[in-house]
Amino acid sequence: MDYLKINRESWNKRTEVHYESEFYDNETFKKRGNSLNEIEMEFLTEIQGKKVLHLQCHFGQDSISLSKLGAIVTGVDLSDLAIEKAQNLAKEMEVDTKFICSDVYSFPQLHKEQYDYVFASYGTVGWLPDSNQWAEVISHFLKPGGKFVFAEFHPVVWMFDDAVDKVVYRYFNAEPIVETDLGTYTDTKKEIKETCVTWNHSLSEIFNSLKNNGLPVIEFREYDYSPYNCFQELEEFEPKKFRFKKHGDKLPMVYALVAQKK
Repeated sequence: MDYLKINRESWNKRTEVHYESEFYDNETFKKRGNSLNEIEMEFLTEIQGKKVLHLQCHFGQDSISLSKLGAIVTGVDLSDLAIEKAQNLAKEMEVDTKFICSDVYSFPQLHKEQYDYVFASYGTVGWLPDSNQWAEVISHFLKPGGKFVFAEFHPVVWMFDDAVDKVVYRYFNAEPIVETDLGTYTDTKKEIKETCVTWNHSLSEIFNSLKNNGLPVIEFREYDYSPYNCFQELEEFEPKKFRFKKHGDKLPMVYALVAQKK
């Protein structure tokens, strides 16, 4: 199974819809210039003038936001259409964010720079089968003393079915999860059909993969909400804070960490 080909096709389909969606609201973004959330902003306080590598950047809103905050940013994504959109968006907003099309594992063969920060967020590591290889890439691109800032949906969330009624997947990484869906998280009623291949990665797997590649975690937090309305049956209890209607504050929904290269 060529998961890269399957997922690239999936993200190209999604990008067409996402770019024009109310969810991403590009017109407002162009005016405000910041798509970053409170969660990750707590860990990105010293990036002015720093080199930042943004892995799995989609069409670049967060990458451009980092540039607007004064960082020197390179964004990377496997979707060629997403990278094209990102480059056009950066040009329109007159920022010098650099974008490169590559999957995560292949990127070290294409690019040799090192960075003060590597950043990734929300729905990223689950598209990769091997978290150790992922951490190896992160370590490769970080300067000694550099930091990896990571905000991600909690692996507990991915155990449930779409209706969040019952547990259907393992918490631990056992095998690829192959799904074919109609619609996308920005618009569940949109008439697109796409197949994707993902993996669930437990917290211990993530921590150990980072540690094994010289990236011990120095800060870690968990959150009982999502900053995005991207799952079924959510309700907004505060601005930009969403929880499952059925479960309230009982489930962890997001975690964030900082790991530092030795």
